[in-house]
Amino acid sequence: MANHAVLRSSLVCLALVVVVVGICTQSFRKMMVTYLVGVVGIGGVLLPDWAYFDRDFSRWGTPVSVEERVSANATAERSGLARFKRYPMRLAAYATIYGFALYNWWGFVSS
Repeated sequence: MANHAVLRSSLVCLALVVVVVGICTQSFRKMMVTYLVGVVGIGGVLLPDWAYFDRDFSRWGTPVSVEERVSANATAERSGLARFKRYPMRLAAYATIYGFALYNWWGFVSS
């Protein structure tokens, strides 16, 4: 990952959420579940090799070529949201998976 600051700030925010959950619920188990759900969620967004997955689905079975890696690095150097490509299937998958996880987490924490 080129920018470690995003990962660091995400983990700091997660730590704050875990502390708030611990203070509000007085439950170590709920704090640990919040931490695990948060780490898996952050890892699912920040850690994948996007140069590999930002290709056509049919090419996922082949290694990334040097040209694709160079173009992915040039894209990653752009700032802001301009560097992210919009993929409707990825968005739908993330919304479904993370929505389900947050729904179950909230049900567990609020009980």
